[in-house]
Amino acid sequence: MPPGPPPQGTLKPTQVTTVRLNLNHPALIGMIHLPPLPGAPGYQGDLEAVVEGARASARLLHSVGFDALMVENFHDTPFFKDELPPETIAALTRCALAIRQETPKPLGINALRNAGRAALGIAVAVGAQFIRVNVLTGAMLTDQGIIEGRAAQLLRARQALGARHIQIFADVCVKHAAPLAPCDLVQLAKDTLYRGHADALILSGAGTGAPTDPAEVEALRAAVDAPLLIGSGVTVETMPHLKAEGYIVGTALKREGRLDEGAARQIIAARDQLRGGPRI
Repeated sequence: MPPGPPPQGTLKPTQVTTVRLNLNHPALIGMIHLPPLPGAPGYQGDLEAVVEGARASARLLHSVGFDALMVENFHDTPFFKDELPPETIAALTRCALAIRQETPKPLGINALRNAGRAALGIAVAVGAQFIRVNVLTGAMLTDQGIIEGRAAQLLRARQALGARHIQIFADVCVKHAAPLAPCDLVQLAKDTLYRGHADALILSGAGTGAPTDPAEVEALRAAVDAPLLIGSGVTVETMPHLKAEGYIVGTALKREGRLDEGAARQIIAARDQLRGGPRI
Protein backbone atom coordinates (compact mmCIF):
# COMPACT_ATOMS: atom_id res chain seq x y z
CA MET A 1 0.00 0.00 0.00
CA PRO A 2 1.25 3.56 -0.67
CA PRO A 3 2.26 5.57 2.39
CA GLY A 4 -0.44 7.70 3.93
CA PRO A 5 -0.26 11.43 4.57
CA PRO A 6 2.17 12.67 7.24
CA PRO A 7 0.81 13.18 10.76
CA GLN A 8 -0.84 16.53 11.43
CA GLY A 9 1.77 19.14 12.33
CA THR A 10 4.66 17.25 10.72
CA LEU A 11 7.08 19.56 8.93
CA LYS A 12 8.61 18.86 5.54
CA PRO A 13 12.45 18.93 5.54
CA THR A 14 12.44 21.95 3.21
CA GLN A 15 10.48 23.95 5.78
CA VAL A 16 13.20 23.70 8.43
CA THR A 17 15.64 26.60 8.51
CA THR A 18 19.30 26.65 9.56
CA VAL A 19 20.69 28.55 12.52
CA ARG A 20 22.37 31.81 11.52
CA LEU A 21 24.98 33.30 13.82
CA ASN A 22 25.58 36.91 12.86
CA LEU A 23 27.24 39.56 15.01
CA ASN A 24 25.18 42.26 13.30
CA HIS A 25 21.97 40.60 14.43
CA PRO A 26 22.70 38.04 17.13
CA ALA A 27 20.52 34.95 17.31
CA LEU A 28 18.34 34.16 20.29
CA ILE A 29 18.23 30.48 21.23
CA GLY A 30 15.40 29.72 23.63
CA MET A 31 15.87 26.84 26.06
CA ILE A 32 13.24 24.21 26.74
CA HIS A 33 14.10 22.74 30.13
CA LEU A 34 12.33 19.39 30.32
CA PRO A 35 10.95 18.08 33.61
CA PRO A 36 12.47 14.83 34.92
CA LEU A 37 12.33 12.08 32.31
CA PRO A 38 11.66 8.36 32.88
CA GLY A 39 14.34 6.85 35.08
CA ALA A 40 15.25 10.13 36.78
CA PRO A 41 14.60 10.33 40.54
CA GLY A 42 12.11 13.16 40.10
CA TYR A 43 10.07 11.64 37.27
CA GLN A 44 6.33 11.97 37.98
CA GLY A 45 5.16 9.06 35.83
CA ASP A 46 3.40 10.99 33.04
CA LEU A 47 5.58 11.21 29.93
CA GLU A 48 2.68 12.48 27.84
CA ALA A 49 2.47 15.56 30.06
CA VAL A 50 6.19 16.16 29.58
CA VAL A 51 5.80 15.90 25.80
CA GLU A 52 2.81 18.25 25.73
CA GLY A 53 4.71 20.74 27.88
CA ALA A 54 7.56 20.67 25.38
CA ARG A 55 5.10 21.30 22.55
CA ALA A 56 3.59 24.28 24.37
CA SER A 57 7.03 25.75 25.07
CA ALA A 58 8.01 25.37 21.43
CA ARG A 59 4.86 27.14 20.27
CA LEU A 60 5.45 30.03 22.67
CA LEU A 61 9.10 30.54 21.72
CA HIS A 62 8.24 30.32 18.04
CA SER A 63 5.38 32.79 18.31
CA VAL A 64 7.36 35.50 20.12
CA GLY A 65 10.19 35.36 17.60
CA PHE A 66 13.11 33.31 18.92
CA ASP A 67 15.54 32.38 16.15
CA ALA A 68 16.19 28.83 17.37
CA LEU A 69 15.26 26.45 20.18
CA MET A 70 17.26 23.98 22.22
CA VAL A 71 15.93 21.18 24.40
CA GLU A 72 17.71 19.46 27.26
CA ASN A 73 17.04 17.01 30.08
CA PHE A 74 17.53 19.86 32.55
CA HIS A 75 15.83 18.25 35.55
CA ASP A 76 17.37 14.78 35.31
CA THR A 77 19.61 15.39 38.31
CA PRO A 78 21.82 13.83 39.41
CA PHE A 79 23.21 13.63 35.89
CA PHE A 80 25.09 10.78 34.31
CA LYS A 81 28.58 11.84 33.29
CA ASP A 82 28.83 11.10 29.58
CA GLU A 83 26.48 8.26 28.65
CA LEU A 84 22.71 8.08 29.00
CA PRO A 85 20.48 5.03 29.58
CA PRO A 86 18.12 4.01 26.76
CA GLU A 87 15.01 5.30 28.51
CA THR A 88 16.46 8.80 28.77
CA ILE A 89 17.56 8.86 25.13
CA ALA A 90 14.15 7.59 24.03
CA ALA A 91 12.23 10.16 26.08
CA LEU A 92 14.46 13.04 25.00
CA THR A 93 14.03 11.95 21.37
CA ARG A 94 10.26 11.86 21.75
CA CYS A 95 10.21 15.39 23.19
CA ALA A 96 12.58 16.70 20.53
CA LEU A 97 10.43 15.21 17.77
CA ALA A 98 7.34 16.84 19.27
CA ILE A 99 9.14 20.19 19.26
CA ARG A 100 10.27 19.70 15.69
CA GLN A 101 6.66 19.11 14.65
CA GLU A 102 5.63 22.45 16.15
CA THR A 103 8.17 24.79 14.53
CA PRO A 104 10.52 25.02 11.54
CA LYS A 105 13.00 27.04 13.61
CA PRO A 106 16.48 25.51 14.04
CA LEU A 107 16.55 22.98 16.87
CA GLY A 108 19.40 22.01 19.15
CA ILE A 109 19.90 19.04 21.49
CA ASN A 110 21.81 19.09 24.78
CA ALA A 111 22.04 15.66 26.43
CA LEU A 112 23.25 16.34 29.94
CA ARG A 113 25.69 16.08 31.33
CA ASN A 114 28.07 15.47 28.46
CA ALA A 115 26.45 12.83 26.27
CA GLY A 116 27.46 14.32 22.96
CA ARG A 117 27.17 11.04 21.10
CA ALA A 118 23.58 10.56 22.30
CA ALA A 119 22.77 14.17 21.38
CA LEU A 120 24.14 13.60 17.90
CA GLY A 121 22.04 10.46 17.44
CA ILE A 122 18.91 12.27 18.58
CA ALA A 123 19.68 15.20 16.28
CA VAL A 124 20.00 12.86 13.31
CA ALA A 125 16.75 11.09 14.20
CA VAL A 126 14.60 14.21 14.65
CA GLY A 127 16.17 16.53 12.08
CA ALA A 128 17.85 18.93 14.52
CA GLN A 129 20.44 21.43 13.34
CA PHE A 130 22.94 21.56 16.21
CA ILE A 131 24.02 20.00 19.48
CA ARG A 132 25.61 21.46 22.57
CA VAL A 133 28.59 19.67 24.08
CA ASN A 134 29.68 20.80 27.54
CA VAL A 135 33.20 19.34 27.38
CA LEU A 136 34.38 18.70 23.82
CA THR A 137 38.12 18.79 24.51
CA GLY A 138 40.27 18.66 27.63
CA ALA A 139 38.88 17.70 31.03
CA MET A 140 36.82 19.40 33.73
CA LEU A 141 36.09 18.60 37.36
CA THR A 142 32.32 18.54 37.87
CA ASP A 143 29.72 17.27 40.32
CA GLN A 144 29.64 14.13 38.15
CA GLY A 145 33.39 13.63 38.61
CA ILE A 146 36.05 14.23 35.99
CA ILE A 147 34.57 14.65 32.53
CA GLU A 148 36.89 14.21 29.58
CA GLY A 149 36.21 15.51 26.10
CA ARG A 150 35.53 12.98 23.36
CA ALA A 151 35.99 15.11 20.28
CA ALA A 152 37.74 12.34 18.36
CA GLN A 153 34.84 9.92 18.79
CA LEU A 154 32.12 12.53 18.24
CA LEU A 155 33.58 14.02 15.06
CA ARG A 156 34.13 10.58 13.57
CA ALA A 157 30.58 9.57 14.44
CA ARG A 158 29.24 12.70 12.77
CA GLN A 159 31.26 11.87 9.66
CA ALA A 160 30.11 8.23 9.64
CA LEU A 161 26.46 9.25 9.99
CA GLY A 162 26.67 11.69 7.10
CA ALA A 163 25.70 14.43 9.54
CA ARG A 164 28.24 17.16 8.81
CA HIS A 165 25.29 19.57 8.58
CA ILE A 166 24.67 19.18 12.33
CA GLN A 167 26.73 21.85 14.04
CA ILE A 168 28.59 21.34 17.31
CA PHE A 169 28.31 24.22 19.77
CA ALA A 170 30.95 23.61 22.43
CA ASP A 171 31.45 25.18 25.83
CA VAL A 172 34.74 26.70 26.91
CA CYS A 173 35.22 26.20 30.66
CA VAL A 174 31.62 25.07 31.04
CA LYS A 175 29.48 26.17 33.98
CA HIS A 176 29.14 24.01 37.10
CA ALA A 177 32.72 22.86 36.54
CA ALA A 178 36.34 23.78 37.15
CA PRO A 179 39.56 22.99 35.31
CA LEU A 180 41.83 20.39 36.87
CA ALA A 181 44.74 22.84 36.87
CA PRO A 182 45.26 26.54 36.18
CA CYS A 183 44.51 27.18 32.53
CA ASP A 184 44.49 29.84 29.86
CA LEU A 185 40.93 30.55 28.72
CA VAL A 186 42.04 31.72 25.29
CA GLN A 187 44.17 28.62 24.71
CA LEU A 188 41.27 26.39 25.77
CA ALA A 189 39.06 28.18 23.26
CA LYS A 190 41.62 27.73 20.51
CA ASP A 191 41.97 24.03 21.29
CA THR A 192 38.19 23.58 21.27
CA LEU A 193 37.89 25.36 17.95
CA TYR A 194 40.95 24.29 16.00
CA ARG A 195 41.71 20.87 17.50
CA GLY A 196 38.21 19.87 18.61
CA HIS A 197 36.60 21.25 15.42
CA ALA A 198 33.72 23.00 17.17
CA ASP A 199 31.47 25.03 14.89
CA ALA A 200 30.76 27.66 17.55
CA LEU A 201 31.97 28.40 21.07
CA ILE A 202 29.85 28.96 24.19
CA LEU A 203 31.00 31.04 27.14
CA SER A 204 29.09 30.99 30.44
CA GLY A 205 29.22 32.10 34.03
CA ALA A 206 29.87 29.84 37.01
CA GLY A 207 26.42 28.23 37.01
CA THR A 208 22.94 28.23 35.50
CA GLY A 209 21.71 31.83 35.31
CA ALA A 210 25.07 33.19 36.53
CA PRO A 211 26.41 36.21 34.63
CA THR A 212 29.04 35.74 31.95
CA ASP A 213 32.12 37.96 32.34
CA PRO A 214 32.17 40.64 29.60
CA ALA A 215 35.98 40.80 29.82
CA GLU A 216 36.22 37.10 29.00
CA VAL A 217 33.84 37.58 26.09
CA GLU A 218 36.04 40.33 24.66
CA ALA A 219 39.19 38.26 25.19
CA LEU A 220 37.78 35.34 23.20
CA ARG A 221 36.41 37.61 20.51
CA ALA A 222 39.85 39.13 20.00
CA ALA A 223 41.65 35.77 19.97
CA VAL A 224 39.55 33.37 17.89
CA ASP A 225 37.70 33.63 14.60
CA ALA A 226 34.52 31.74 15.40
CA PRO A 227 30.90 32.42 16.31
CA LEU A 228 30.59 33.05 20.04
CA LEU A 229 27.45 32.42 22.08
CA ILE A 230 26.64 33.48 25.62
CA GLY A 231 25.49 30.46 27.61
CA SER A 232 24.26 31.87 30.91
CA GLY A 233 23.20 35.05 32.65
CA VAL A 234 21.58 36.63 29.60
CA THR A 235 19.05 39.21 30.76
CA VAL A 236 17.60 42.46 29.48
CA GLU A 237 20.23 44.27 31.57
CA THR A 238 23.30 42.19 30.67
CA MET A 239 22.72 41.68 26.95
CA PRO A 240 24.05 45.10 25.84
CA HIS A 241 27.37 44.34 27.57
CA LEU A 242 27.88 40.91 25.98
CA LYS A 243 28.84 41.26 22.32
CA ALA A 244 28.21 37.91 20.68
CA GLU A 245 26.72 36.16 17.67
CA GLY A 246 24.11 34.48 19.80
CA TYR A 247 22.50 34.21 23.23
CA ILE A 248 21.23 31.02 24.84
CA VAL A 249 18.42 32.03 27.17
CA GLY A 250 16.63 29.87 29.72
CA THR A 251 16.44 31.24 33.25
CA ALA A 252 15.44 34.74 32.16
CA LEU A 253 12.41 33.35 30.30
CA LYS A 254 10.81 32.01 33.46
CA ARG A 255 8.53 33.46 36.09
CA GLU A 256 8.00 31.33 39.18
CA GLY A 257 9.74 28.45 37.44
CA ARG A 258 7.56 28.45 34.33
CA LEU A 259 8.14 29.76 30.82
CA ASP A 260 6.52 33.19 30.61
CA GLU A 261 5.47 34.95 27.41
CA GLY A 262 6.00 38.42 28.83
CA ALA A 263 9.56 37.61 29.91
CA ALA A 264 10.28 36.08 26.50
CA ARG A 265 9.04 39.17 24.70
CA GLN A 266 11.24 41.38 26.89
CA ILE A 267 14.30 39.38 25.82
CA ILE A 268 13.29 39.70 22.16
CA ALA A 269 12.88 43.46 22.54
CA ALA A 270 16.26 43.80 24.26
CA ARG A 271 17.99 41.92 21.45
CA ASP A 272 16.25 44.01 18.81
CA GLN A 273 17.43 47.20 20.51
CA LEU A 274 21.06 46.13 20.05
CA ARG A 275 20.85 46.75 16.31
CA GLY A 276 18.19 49.37 16.07
CA GLY A 277 15.12 47.26 15.49
CA PRO A 278 13.80 43.85 14.56
CA ARG A 279 15.16 41.88 11.61
CA ILE A 280 12.98 42.15 8.53
